[in-house]
Amino acid sequence: MAQSKYLSNLEPWQDSKAQPYVSIKNFTKTFGGLVAVNNVSLSIYRGELFSLLGRSGCGKTTLLRMLAGFDTPTSGKVFIDGIDMTDTPAYKRPVSMVFQSYALFPHMTVEQNVAFGLIQDRVPKNEIRDRVDAYLELVQMSGYERRKPDQLSGGERQRVALARSLVKQPKLVLLDEPLAALDKKLRERTQLELVNIQEKVGVTFIMVSHDQEEAMTMSSRIGLMNEGRILQVGPPTEIYEYPNSKYVANFLGSVNLFDGIIVEEESDHVVVKSTAMEKNLYVSHSSSVPVGAQISVAIRPEKVMLTDSRPTGEHNWTSGVVKDIVYLGDVSIYHVKLRSGTTIFATVANLVRAAERPIQWEDEVFLYWRPENGIILAI
Repeated sequence: MAQSKYLSNLEPWQDSKAQPYVSIKNFTKTFGGLVAVNNVSLSIYRGELFSLLGRSGCGKTTLLRMLAGFDTPTSGKVFIDGIDMTDTPAYKRPVSMVFQSYALFPHMTVEQNVAFGLIQDRVPKNEIRDRVDAYLELVQMSGYERRKPDQLSGGERQRVALARSLVKQPKLVLLDEPLAALDKKLRERTQLELVNIQEKVGVTFIMVSHDQEEAMTMSSRIGLMNEGRILQVGPPTEIYEYPNSKYVANFLGSVNLFDGIIVEEESDHVVVKSTAMEKNLYVSHSSSVPVGAQISVAIRPEKVMLTDSRPTGEHNWTSGVVKDIVYLGDVSIYHVKLRSGTTIFATVANLVRAAERPIQWEDEVFLYWRPENGIILAI
């Protein structure tokens, strides 16, 4: 996760004295009887790369378009750098947008595409040339000035679109699925390049994505959306390790979920009885949950350890039969069916070649995990 600049000092969202750079207050957008964005409030800080993450149709792009001024909110306000921009038209906002299709002018050269906005703003010619050269160098596109968009690869077009957005020196850059058109290898490389560029220029980025891996890699924080609402906001590690709902746990990565009842509650742990398990679940670092409450325990597959030997202890282990092994190169995902019929997923690093691994299909195995790796979620 590329958030090095947020690790050395107190993060701005944790500082009670920090003022939001972008403040969205009670944004709602309806289309006829459909509520696309439902009373969303967000505080985004200067220099962040903030991602709006969610499935198609969850409202993230509509929210981005309202920030850009392309759509008018049904209700609510937005402030950028302390100034109310709610009624300001798109062309007067200090905002640039990078579209999924890049929207480059096909008849213009790279240089002309990047200079277009500056020409429209009547910037002096010498300044236009200097700024275009500087931003093409920033995105590593120097030497491509005379090429047309159809002479560029997808990654090169993406860089030109970014240079065109940055050259106007906006206060805010909005990115709508900016890497969706790239193949997997190029997308992975471009993610880090984009983060490095954003850190160099120090401009606040807000990105829309449906790709959880992309959002986890690039973002200082993520706002996870569903049905027009923000479900959880936080750094990628926080949302992944401490989801606040079953929906968030399921959306961000894979997860094992066990429904159960709290049978013991202490200051530092709870014990959960689940019909899916042979043994009770012991969960530490849990918030206070009363005895008798119906909850779910979430455990990430990479936290589950696999062995052919029976574990010691009275909690947090079970047994089953390996029904499938999904080989992904660096790791394999074991599908283990328990006696209850529940399937547990365990992610295991491939430290030996597949033919040499000690556990194979239809083997009886034991699974176990540490008490701090369980997460209590309300049903």
